[in-house]
Amino acid sequence: MKAAEELALHTSVSAACRSLGVPRSSLYRSRRRCTPHTGRSPKPSPRKLCAAERGEVLETLHSDRFVDRSPGEVHATLLDEGTYLCSERTMYRILGESKEVRERRDQLRHPNYAKPELLAAAPNEVWSWDITKLRGPVKWSYFQLYVILDIFSRYVPGWMVAERESALLAERFISETCKKQSIPEGQLTLHADRGSSMRSKHVAHLLGDLGITKTHSRPHVSNDNPYSESQFKTLKYCPAFPGSFGSVQDARAFCATFFDWYNTEHRHSGISMLTPESVHNGHAPEILDARHAVLVAAQQAHPERFVRGVPRLQQAPQAAWINPPKKSNSMGPVLH
Repeated sequence: MKAAEELALHTSVSAACRSLGVPRSSLYRSRRRCTPHTGRSPKPSPRKLCAAERGEVLETLHSDRFVDRSPGEVHATLLDEGTYLCSERTMYRILGESKEVRERRDQLRHPNYAKPELLAAAPNEVWSWDITKLRGPVKWSYFQLYVILDIFSRYVPGWMVAERESALLAERFISETCKKQSIPEGQLTLHADRGSSMRSKHVAHLLGDLGITKTHSRPHVSNDNPYSESQFKTLKYCPAFPGSFGSVQDARAFCATFFDWYNTEHRHSGISMLTPESVHNGHAPEILDARHAVLVAAQQAHPERFVRGVPRLQQAPQAAWINPPKKSNSMGPVLH
């Protein structure tokens, strides 16, 4: 590199590096390393505005006339009036140094919604409710199906078909269902999504009067209300479910048949293939004991057909969660 430096004194840097096969970047880097650092600040640009000029620009931008206008508009307006303070970019730079380059309009700030974590260890502890549309006789006509579901037993204690969605109807529907189930004060939690009826003042005041705790799903998170969503899927994927209903009476007749079947005959995989009614009324242990007795008798009659020995007794449902908390092991991180 020293030879390149000496040769560059008699010719150009490019020619010296080319003749010796040395990259110019290496020569420049070597020069920077060899140049002692003086510790002096770089020389200010002669184009830079002085403190008084910068203050004048900032004062102009803060004036009542220009406070709500962009630097581009301010710059153009002043030019039209025969005044030049600085360039548009310099205006942005001065505002940036004062931390004033931002969106001036009020912006919607979404709050952080807590994830609902609900546990039901017995019937009538946590209910989930929702509203779904049923197609009417003509295009764009719908009936509204209100359904309350007990998440522990999957039992439907109440449903209603109406011609419209209404907070007043929802209030009456919830009140009558609670009365039918004889819900004591302070026992029940009612969970719903964030629909207008669910968040209405009528429903909120009713639940407060009845001593019922209300919770809501997070916005745009369908997993926070999984039991109602699953129940609606069972309804609409039922083979007998029609594409549309000719009248509200037709819809009510179909739902009466469906929910009677759902509560008393439908064996649900989430509750050990028991019917919602049997779990809701506390008959699950005796039914599972009877099933186990049948299996034990079959195993004793034909042990060769039960390669795993005596069948184990199925357990009745112990609990149902909406968003169970994440489990953590003793070794460290949270398990997903």
